Amino acid sequence: MKKLIITITMVMTMMLALPYSAANAVDSLRGNFDLDKQIKKSDKSLKKKKLLKQAGGFERNYEQQPPLIPHSIEKDKITLKGNTCMKCHSAKNYEKEKAPKAGDSHYETRDGKTLKKVSARRYFCNQCHVPQLDANPLVQNNF
Repeated sequence: MKKLIITITMVMTMMLALPYSAANAVDSLRGNFDLDKQIKKSDKSLKKKKLLKQAGGFERNYEQQPPLIPHSIEKDKITLKGNTCMKCHSAKNYEKEKAPKAGDSHYETRDGKTLKKVSARRYFCNQCHVPQLDANPLVQNNF
């Protein structure tokens, strides 16, 4: 009797899941657009926008917000072998370059150990720090 109840339950579950199976096509919320074409189109439109530069940086919108980048980063490269941001923002060079120093938290491990070089978890600067464009917002924001 127990095996029969389990078998019936499994069959019922499979029948309910059938309409949601991977065999059915998934419709995207953006419609039937080729993502590669969308990316190329948006890249072209971004290049037309003027990059905002501001001496002294931009005002932060909330506490603990990563600072916004007030200069061009087109020629900067961040790879596994090198990070050109650190030419100006490292603890060793920031005074000479008259640039803000990367925060002390960027030189710490998760365990709080202080490092001589930027921590691997803070190495890719443009994950948090971004340049600003002179562009209208894509959606309204009351933040």
